Amino acid sequence: MPARSDGSVALTRLTVPLLLIADSLYYVFARLLLPHFPPAAGAFYMMAAGAIVVFVGLRGRISLGALRRHPWFFLAIGLLVGVNTNMGFVAVRYVDPGTASLLSRTSILFSLALGILWLRERLTRVEVAGSALALMGVAVISFQPGDYLRVGALIVIASTLLYAIHSAVVKRYGGDMPLGEFLFYRVVAVASVLLVLAAAQGALVWPSAVGWGWVFLAGLVNVVVSRGLYYLVLRRMDMSVLTIILTLTPVVTWVWSIALFGGRPTAAEIGGGVATLAGVLIVTASRAGILRRPTRRPEWSA
Repeated sequence: MPARSDGSVALTRLTVPLLLIADSLYYVFARLLLPHFPPAAGAFYMMAAGAIVVFVGLRGRISLGALRRHPWFFLAIGLLVGVNTNMGFVAVRYVDPGTASLLSRTSILFSLALGILWLRERLTRVEVAGSALALMGVAVISFQPGDYLRVGALIVIASTLLYAIHSAVVKRYGGDMPLGEFLFYRVVAVASVLLVLAAAQGALVWPSAVGWGWVFLAGLVNVVVSRGLYYLVLRRMDMSVLTIILTLTPVVTWVWSIALFGGRPTAAEIGGGVATLAGVLIVTASRAGILRRPTRRPEWSA
């Protein structure tokens, strides 16, 4: 790997904290939009606002080439991320943003499973132990006394599975597309699916002036800034290391949630959260080669 210049290192050190802050605000904005819109409408307006901002920023540099060559790819991405976003906005009716953000970190486990089943990767015993620990944490959060199945938690987990499938599809089929065109048509495809879902649920309402303000702020932060910073950092940092850093996202989201909405995580949620984050960190660190492995290690085949 070529040596990075001091300017590149400084830029990475600046953008990583900004990415962590932007990434932590996804479910916070979903909750902030609730007083102004039904969840389906809030998700659609946020994505549409993001599409407008991306189009303005890339005007003159977007062609129909990528869309003509890969229509089914963008349809699949639109369906997966559209349903994922709709479910995420519904989930914050039932769980606080911090818990939703924490449960969304299980995406690394789904990605691992997809790699085993689809790409025929292998799982070490350390990764088996980390996955089991993370799943135990998720179970503690999802199953509470007197509230046996927490609907919001299950919605977040299901939506995270859809996003993990989307990531696998993009990784396998979307690597040859110009980044700007890919981002624009991805956002447009997702917004189109969200429009259909909102209309089917009878959730479309015309925003107030205040609602428009929240929508464009959410679209700017959640769609444009967050994803833009993600791709920028990803070009300068190993993906596995970036995944470990973003494991801190739920902690920051919980700080936002406590400051804006009040309330505190319960002892069970804290315990389950620590177990989930520890398990995800073990799996990610093992995948990155950070954990020391024996030269001849036993492997668990899919």
